[in-house]
Amino acid sequence: QLTMPTGAAAEARLALVIGQSAYRTVPELPNAANDAKGMTELLGNAGFTVTTASNLAQNDMRQAISDFAGKVSASGADTVALVFYAGHGLQIDGENYLVPIDLDPKREADIPLQGVRLNDLLNTLGALPTRARIFMLDACRNNPFPALSGAGHGLAIVDTKAGAPGSFISYSTSPGAEAEDGSGIDSPYTTAALTIAKQPNLPIEEVFKRIRVAVAQSTDGRQIPWESSSLTTDFKFFGESSGQPSLPGANSMALASGTRSLEDWCKELQGKPAMVAYELVI
Repeated sequence: QLTMPTGAAAEARLALVIGQSAYRTVPELPNAANDAKGMTELLGNAGFTVTTASNLAQNDMRQAISDFAGKVSASGADTVALVFYAGHGLQIDGENYLVPIDLDPKREADIPLQGVRLNDLLNTLGALPTRARIFMLDACRNNPFPALSGAGHGLAIVDTKAGAPGSFISYSTSPGAEAEDGSGIDSPYTTAALTIAKQPNLPIEEVFKRIRVAVAQSTDGRQIPWESSSLTTDFKFFGESSGQPSLPGANSMALASGTRSLEDWCKELQGKPAMVAYELVI
């Protein structure tokens, strides 16, 4: 059971989690639903009030974004707003689109009509007074629509000057590249995020650097997450200094980040699987 420490910061935390699995005209993305479920649990533990919306058609996705923006606006300027999206994303002429489950394009010109522009999401939240806006986009999966032969691979990088300062945008892979759905329960990106974001007292920049290392390892270098930031404040998912709860076992993890003797390291790492030991050392 996680409890809020006394004297917690006044910072409000709101999250919108979207998982797009049940596409109607192309094969399902089974891991997207799992990704959304895992992130909903993680963010709830990190003190976020989470709205989870799955398998959204275009109108439903626009409405979910609008409703979330209303909640962020009502929450005030001390709010951290986070959006996690797992599903298909497409790039047309350098413009990124999130893909509703009812998308059925016959030509590239249909995408702006049937998709949801990523910039619309960024600008809707960017227009609101907030402490920070965090976007996690596991949306660079392959283009599943054969009619769109000219659609760019993956997503184009978006400059965070769109909207007000204070945005952090994480892409599951590098610009123009494709991310993998993964052979496990979750995608490689979300698998790494669910593990690394739990570590206490890590600044958000360090969290996503470690995610990049982990995803590059798990995909043999095929997938390298990127991020773009205009943050002007500090943010940590967990840790006393952020006013958020620490997870069980956090003390032993925190010890690993300090100056350790060789003897301490041997005790800490003995018997642990190689990847767990590697993450502790990193």
